[in-house]
Amino acid sequence: MFVDPVHVIAELELQHGSRVADLGAGSGAFSLAAAHAVGESGRIYAVEVQKPMLERLRNLARQERVLNIETLWGDVEAPQGTHLKGQSVDAVIAANVLFQIEDKPAFVEEAKRILKKGGRLLLLDWSDSFGNMGPHATQVVPEKQARLLLGGAGFSFVKKVPAGEHHYGLIFKRA
Repeated sequence: MFVDPVHVIAELELQHGSRVADLGAGSGAFSLAAAHAVGESGRIYAVEVQKPMLERLRNLARQERVLNIETLWGDVEAPQGTHLKGQSVDAVIAANVLFQIEDKPAFVEEAKRILKKGGRLLLLDWSDSFGNMGPHATQVVPEKQARLLLGGAGFSFVKKVPAGEHHYGLIFKRA
């Protein structure tokens, strides 16, 4: 892990009781950090297309006695593919997923659909390829391109967050 999920999640300024969607939750490191940040009254929706990753996260949450994570099998690129209601979450986490997504505008639209007005989106992604350490050079989404993608979908840039030497971290707000 290159980035400390706890420090990055702190930048989102989540409140106790918040509802958060972790899109492309993967191993669940950001879901777990967010689960602690929102407290027992909050809820984390960990959406992932790979069922084995969801099972791994469920087991990890059980071991750590984290009870506020709901795992959802879903396709974050499909309309309503997260299975979440419109404007149902206070924040969205998209950590290390943008470079993997084929239909990036569809992904951004699904994130926007589930996010409440004024809600925040944390985007964390690879800043370069770093020769076999990160994604292939053709998959990297430069920070400037990510800002244009989200800005074009009606998100406003809030701030840049520390994300280690191999990633960039950006927070946006839904208009």
